Amino acid sequence: MLSSLLRRLFRHSPPPEESDANPCTLASDPASGGTQAPSPALQQEPPLTDTSSIEDIEGSVICREAVLDRQQKIIGYQFLLQKAAYDHIRVHNRRVFHLYAEVLLQNLVHANIFPLLGQRSIFIEIPDSFLGHPSLVQLPAANTFFILKPVQDSRAPTQNDLQDKTRALRKLGYRIGIPDPLAVPAYFHLLPEIDLVSTRPSEVDIEKGEKLFGFIFKKAPQASILVSNLSGIEEFNFLHKIGATLFQGPFIISREHWQKAELSPDFTHLTILLKKLRQDAETREIVSILKQDAAITLRLLRYINSAANGLREHVTSIEHAITLLGREPLRRWFMLLLCGSNRNQPRAAAVLETALIRARFMELVSSSRTAHEREAFFLTGLLSLIDVILQQPIEHALQSLSIDDDICNAVLHNQGIYAATLALARACESMDSEHIVSAARACNIHPEQASACYMDALSWTLTLQQETSD
Repeated sequence: MLSSLLRRLFRHSPPPEESDANPCTLASDPASGGTQAPSPALQQEPPLTDTSSIEDIEGSVICREAVLDRQQKIIGYQFLLQKAAYDHIRVHNRRVFHLYAEVLLQNLVHANIFPLLGQRSIFIEIPDSFLGHPSLVQLPAANTFFILKPVQDSRAPTQNDLQDKTRALRKLGYRIGIPDPLAVPAYFHLLPEIDLVSTRPSEVDIEKGEKLFGFIFKKAPQASILVSNLSGIEEFNFLHKIGATLFQGPFIISREHWQKAELSPDFTHLTILLKKLRQDAETREIVSILKQDAAITLRLLRYINSAANGLREHVTSIEHAITLLGREPLRRWFMLLLCGSNRNQPRAAAVLETALIRARFMELVSSSRTAHEREAFFLTGLLSLIDVILQQPIEHALQSLSIDDDICNAVLHNQGIYAATLALARACESMDSEHIVSAARACNIHPEQASACYMDALSWTLTLQQETSD
């Protein structure tokens, strides 16, 4: 898809950004008629003679990072092409940055995850001169934040142009973000119009943070403050204390020095059930254990009777449910319940979602293998964050589950037959382009194929959460 878009943009038609048409007017008023004349500044933009920048974008993959609120619940995602697409751009030509933005948007539209978002938001960083591009209105207005990124050249949009397009998009329901206005004063005039300010921990110590946040609260009281690239829970706690409202970064799955503690009764019952399944116990023995936990039994019957399973008849007994579902799917379902047994802990839902995406991603990447092998890949991804989900030492958590040695080797030591695919799943969560490429090569797939699997895994996870919410 990226290659065809690149050919369309650079061989068959003029770049769309050379038109200064107001997409908000065209989208909201079809009778407005025609487009405006191209912007003189963009008309004079030199052609692209260095194709290395295009190749960097063509070889990039789409990444997603969760955004959490002050209660550490997921409220949305930032999407971007992996970092190389920006970091390796050799020619700071505005058309290249526009191409980056359009490829990202077209990938999101192609992924078709918007109906699954619910109340969650999308955060997209775009060049400031891309604010009037027609492709922006393909994203759902109620869910989308556009965060402006300055491009340092002589063809920057005027203040009036930025303000007009910001107002037009906000009128359609989109929300606009800007970087730290004290660090990027070019957007100072937009403060009364914006909905978000984005910054990083490296730019915020106690003195600077209090000054910046106080300034934003005074000049743009309607704006949320998003802090990205948080590495650990200590940074989250500090920025939470001084008033940040949205948080993003590796801190979501960061590990702490947890102590071995008693786990919930649900966890105990589920571990016993998983052990019995692994031992290939008789169905009546599994039923006997299930009957000791009415909540799990009711959830199993509700799950097996759901329309998503496509059954022709409803089940009325536990034995019938187990027979229809099968042992491997039942084991997976117990694992999903187990990973959700600690959902009241901070970050638990966000970490579980990441684990589910990893699990489904690994299953998709291993699609050519047997059903039993695919199930093992799925469980490896799911259990790779079991310690963060349960807030338990990982050795203790895995030991209580009686997990296969090959899965344990991958999770604990990054070794064995599942390790390479787990490394690729982790790489797709990072912004390290070299890591993604090398991990994909180790799995004998193209990085773009890995990106497609990752987006499919996200869609599957969002669908699963909708179906199993109760």
